[in-house]
Formats: sequence, structure tokens, C-alpha cells
Amino acid sequence: MTRYRVEKDFLGKVNVPSDAYYGSETERAVENFKVSGMSLQQEFIMAYVLLKRCAAVANMKAGKLDAKKGNAIVKACDEILDGKLVEQFVVDVFQAGGGTSTNMNVNEVIANRAIEILRGKKGDYSIVHPNDHVNMSQSSNDTFPTAMKMASFVALKPLLSSLELLERELARKSKEFDGIIKTGRTHLQDAVPMRMGQEFKGYEGEVEHAIKTLKLSESQLLRIPIGGTAVGTEINSDAEYKRFMIQELSKEMHIHFEPSENMFADMQSRVSELELSNSLVETAVALGKIANDLRILTSGPNSGIAEIIIPAAQPGSSIMPGKVNPSIPEMLNMVCFQVIGNGTAVREAVSAGQLELNVFEPVMIFNLLFSMKILANGTRIFAEKCIRGIKPNKERIAEFLRMDTSIATALSPYIGYSKAAEIARIAYKEKKSVIDVCLERKILDKKTLERVLDPANSV
Repeated sequence: MTRYRVEKDFLGKVNVPSDAYYGSETERAVENFKVSGMSLQQEFIMAYVLLKRCAAVANMKAGKLDAKKGNAIVKACDEILDGKLVEQFVVDVFQAGGGTSTNMNVNEVIANRAIEILRGKKGDYSIVHPNDHVNMSQSSNDTFPTAMKMASFVALKPLLSSLELLERELARKSKEFDGIIKTGRTHLQDAVPMRMGQEFKGYEGEVEHAIKTLKLSESQLLRIPIGGTAVGTEINSDAEYKRFMIQELSKEMHIHFEPSENMFADMQSRVSELELSNSLVETAVALGKIANDLRILTSGPNSGIAEIIIPAAQPGSSIMPGKVNPSIPEMLNMVCFQVIGNGTAVREAVSAGQLELNVFEPVMIFNLLFSMKILANGTRIFAEKCIRGIKPNKERIAEFLRMDTSIATALSPYIGYSKAAEIARIAYKEKKSVIDVCLERKILDKKTLERVLDPANSV
């Protein structure tokens, strides 16, 4: 049988499990918000705990927090950052606006562990209080968005690393395939020849652009609204605390944070999170296009294009023996669909902010961290298990190139567009090469035709 301790808040008494480190406000949130069964990611909780650690140090330096209480809070935070009590952060993603429930979950867990460190019993908030001591000089309204930026900055690193890996793998393939001339395609129809290396160079450029866009978004995460408290007026805070807080956060995370230039704007609006979300969506669109192209280029192998051979990751069918599917690009496509959907949720949440605060931050950070995680993992797998092992099907490429009627484009300067189009039409209709049709009709001499219609001269 579960045992309980009784805690009180201004709404009345609450039964809290005796062994829980959280308190009354968390228990109310657990009962109120049985929505998804998902809590905010551990990366975010750890960022929040680190913020609380830095706040305790800053408040002690500012002479506002008793050293005995402050050091106990710091020690409790260090234990959590080392992996203890992680199961105590239990508030659902879909909770009251502003992240107040999560903030209080963090405050209560830290307070109760600090109480134990000072040889008290959980729930005896006369020793360390969740609001008065752990939350000193703070509000959910300035700490939650600050923790969002902290967690997002950290989560971007593995994504950027995965994208840089993909960029390198595509650059290698661009060089490896540079000597292979193939049929280009526009509108999913045959177009003029190009080098396969140029095709992969295009993919490399898309990833390079995504990296640049994400790094621009990353720079917007460095200005934090800490110290603004409820609405940006810094009530219950002061300049000394804020200065120490910026110093501590920068030191602990090895990042040069700066205070918001316009605290009121940063409390009201989540523009930096929207920019990050948009950059993630742009990245997903670019990666999805590359994955789609590879699925087309490897289609077949007998009835499709089959110009490339991608590594077989697993059997492709439970009924068709020997079938192999482009499983890794398919996985990346699904990751990209999810990221685009997450981006819609973030955009709607950002647009719904009202007056002095946007209260929909919990769903923003959940989707941002989710997107960065699956993009980082999906991109790395795509680079390592697909791009790295791609091989060209040179026989198939040569076959398509020989019958590519779009090479007639090279004849236009010599015989005009209309006549070149007629040659292309005849070649397609009679299933002959353009050069054979030209030789039969004595359009130009053989030497000139071989030079003009050599695909190597058009790339």
C-alpha cells in the first residue's frame, strides 16, 4: 500500500507519495494532466536543473541566499546532474501553460533532496523551500525560456555533427563519381547529360546550406531573458543577481551567454525558437529531397532507373523473396515528415502568444528537441549506411546515355532548334540514337557529329 505525506498549498491539502521527492504542485499536475504519458525530455530537465544550480550560486554571491541552504541546493542539483532522481520529473508535456508545473516539479525535487542533505525530512519546507529558496529571484516565465535555449543549444551539436558527416560523405561521392557522365533529368524526363559527380555536388550544397542556416539560428539562442521574472520588469530580481547568473551559466556550459537586449520582447515572443524550428524544417525538406532522389535513382532494379546501387540494409518483403528496398532513405523520409509536422506545432504555438507572455512553451521545446534528436540520428544513419556505400551502375548509365534524345540540344547552334527537335522526335520514335539519325540524314559530317554529340563536351 502506498504511503502518503500531507502537503499544503494555498488551494488546500494534497496527499503526496511518501517516497516522492516532488511535492504538492507536481502531484496536482500529475492528477490534472494525464494526457500523453510523456514528460519533457531529460535533456531539458537537466538544463533546468543546471539553471537552478547556477541560480543558487548567483543568489549566494549576491548575498540573497543563506550559504547553508544554497550549498545544499547546489549539492542536490549536482546529484541530479549525475543521473540521480531522474524518475522524479513526472509532469506531462501537455500541461498548464508557461511550464509552471515543470518548473515547480524541478523546484520541489531539488528542495526535498536539499532538505535531506541538511538532515531533514521530505516536505519540511521550513528547511529549504521550493519557491523561497530554489526559485529565488526567478519565475517560470524567465527560467523556462532560458532553459529552452540552453537545451536547444546543446541538442543542436549532435545534429550539426551528423549534417557535417553527411556533407563529407556527399563530397566524397561527388569526387568519386566525377568521371561518370549520365543523363540528367528535369520534370522526371530525360534532359541534357551531366556528371554524376555534379548531381551529388548538388546534394552536398543543399546540406551545406542547411548547416549554415542552423548555425545562424544557433547564434540566436545566446541571448537569454534570465532575471526578467514575471513580465520582464525584473520584480524580485536585481542587476547583481542577473550579472552573476549570466557568468555562472556561461562558465558551466562553456558558452558566452548574454542578457536579452529587450527583456519584454524576449518574454512575449519566442521568435528565436521559431527561427530554429524553421531551420529544422528547411533541413528536413532538403534531406527529404535527397532521400527521394536516391529512391528514384535506385528504383528497379530491372524495371526502374537503377543508375545507382545503394547498400542493402535488410530484406525488403515478407512475401517476395530476394526483394531489397531503399530502407535507409525511406527511414529518413519519415523522419523529415515528422520534423515538418513538429514545425507546424511550434509555429502555431509561437503565433498563439498573448500580451506579456507566450504560455505554450512546453509543446515548443518538446517538438524542438524531438526534431533535433531524430534528425541527428536519421542523418547519421543515412550518411553511414546509405551514402557511404553507394555504387554507380555504369552499364545502366551508359545504356540510358546512348539513347538520350536530349543530346540533340547540342545541335541547335548548328541546325536550329526546330530541326534539332525533329531529329530528337525521330530518334525517339524509331528507337535510335541521335547520332545514328543524323548520320542517316547526313545532317553534319561524322567527325563534327562525334564532336558535337559527345556527352563529355556538354558537361
